[in-house]
Amino acid sequence: MLALPGCLPRHDKSSVPAAVAAAACLLACFLAALAADASHVACAQGRLEAEYVATISGIPIGHGNWVVEISDHAYTAAASGATAGVLKFFSGARGTGAARGTMGGAGLVPTSYAATIVDDRHVDEVHIWLAGGNVTNFSAEPPLLPLPDRIPVTEADRRGVVDPMTSALSRVGGGGDPVSPAACQRKVAVFDGRVRYDLHSEFKRIETVKAERGYEGPAVVCALYFQPISGYVPDRAAVKYLIELHDAEVWLAPIAGTRVLVPFRVSMPTPLGPGVLQAKQFVTVAQPAHAVAKTP
Repeated sequence: MLALPGCLPRHDKSSVPAAVAAAACLLACFLAALAADASHVACAQGRLEAEYVATISGIPIGHGNWVVEISDHAYTAAASGATAGVLKFFSGARGTGAARGTMGGAGLVPTSYAATIVDDRHVDEVHIWLAGGNVTNFSAEPPLLPLPDRIPVTEADRRGVVDPMTSALSRVGGGGDPVSPAACQRKVAVFDGRVRYDLHSEFKRIETVKAERGYEGPAVVCALYFQPISGYVPDRAAVKYLIELHDAEVWLAPIAGTRVLVPFRVSMPTPLGPGVLQAKQFVTVAQPAHAVAKTP
């Protein structure tokens, strides 16, 4: 469910199906909307256990869970999910993903990312290794089709980036309330193993949210904007749809004991109606100072 590979379709048969597929996928991929803040404030330790449900026009299309653990020096995040309802009838897809990295003066710095999606006919796998914000090695199977009009990903495009799941951990510097406009005012460079893209966010408002189990309190609402950089075909309908999408939002809520916020809700319009990814469970607790982030 969270930040799985293949967010931009490799095939494009018609504009409306492509747009629907892109919007449904972005319900997952826009959880990777915000970059880690390069703050010099060390995080206290905290843990999140969340469950999400994805819908289009109120009809369930997917569900998943996410576990995040943060210490003063390291973090891990692991996710799994599957299609549901009407979407499962067309594609019985399921996926897993995991990321890990270090915490320190440079903020959240990823060291590895892996994701796998399996459906009725295909297996899609991505592995990324990073150091200091630069990709040192990666693999993606199957690779992107070598089309002549595809903008190639250069070595420079894989520098100064984060993986999709790490970028979902939004760290806010300073000593004030982290649920603030500062959580939104940022731009993140993402490499997902195939496509390099930027995600911009801007502050919109503060809302109060309540999960069926767990968190109840304020969330900061950010507008989201997508800009592909390389690895994509410019005239694809799905790509054009995402570039022109101006009504996407992510609602960020805090992990207890830390200055890190993560998505509680993601929403965007689709050709079939509103698409929403909503936390059903959002249980977050501060951990003892001696706890160590676990390997996913």
